[in-house]
Amino acid sequence: MTNTEPVLCYVALGSNLGDSDKHIMDGLQALANHSDIDFINTSLLYQSKPHGPQDQPDYINAAVEFKTTLTPENLLDELQKIENKNGRVREGVERWGARTLDLDLLFYGDETINTKRLIVPHPRICERAFVLYPLRDLLSVTTAEQTKEDQEDLKINDKSTLSNCIAKLSEKDKSEIKEYSHHG
Repeated sequence: MTNTEPVLCYVALGSNLGDSDKHIMDGLQALANHSDIDFINTSLLYQSKPHGPQDQPDYINAAVEFKTTLTPENLLDELQKIENKNGRVREGVERWGARTLDLDLLFYGDETINTKRLIVPHPRICERAFVLYPLRDLLSVTTAEQTKEDQEDLKINDKSTLSNCIAKLSEKDKSEIKEYSHHG
């Protein structure tokens, strides 16, 4: 099922299991090649400490911005198909444990969605430097369709914007993320 008008979406990508570089690149490529997605921009890659159990490798993180005519539920299905093609295991896995590829729908236009399967905007954006920094990269690139207001800050929820969420991060959170250099 699709919408008639394309909707601007933001998705976070993360990987810390197997060949993380390849999983992130495969995820980006799958999104760019999808017939119902008009790829706009991708962030820099970041390396971050795991959120949750610490006995796992660091994550590689990024974010992507695109327009789609897919409905939110159909987009979620497509994101999960991409994760599955990259070896994502869901059954019997520790919460916030290591994963080959994680694709989180952060924003679907300006819609607020709260269903059993999907909560948008993603409820923990403001707590996670590994989401905030890549989102900041996306806002620093201007596209012809963006307004001046869009370029300056992104409204996360009724109380927060991207810039004030970043300002509220602890020094520990800020120190645990850095730009990532490819190893290949």
